[in-house]
Amino acid sequence: MLVAFSVSPLGVGESVSLAVAEAVRVVRESGLPNRTDAMFTTIEGEWDEVMDVVRRATEAAGRGAGRVSLVLKADIRPGHTGELTAKVERVEAALAAGETA
Repeated sequence: MLVAFSVSPLGVGESVSLAVAEAVRVVRESGLPNRTDAMFTTIEGEWDEVMDVVRRATEAAGRGAGRVSLVLKADIRPGHTGELTAKVERVEAALAAGETA
């Protein structure tokens, strides 16, 4: 499965980059395939391992905050791996070939 999530502590001021960095650190140390962009961090793995990482990342981002916001989107497709990059590669190939829907 792929899980894209965004986590942010609330009530800690305008900048949350240090708290988000702690969440991303948890993701990267997990060893699961992942990618972080300006809005989300995406992780690939099995349900239990991905959700454990999301939980721990949320806890890390929320240290010192009374409240945490978590947005999560999942693509659950049993039997498929490598989709973190393969999905993007398929779109890029379609664009390069000039394909339309």
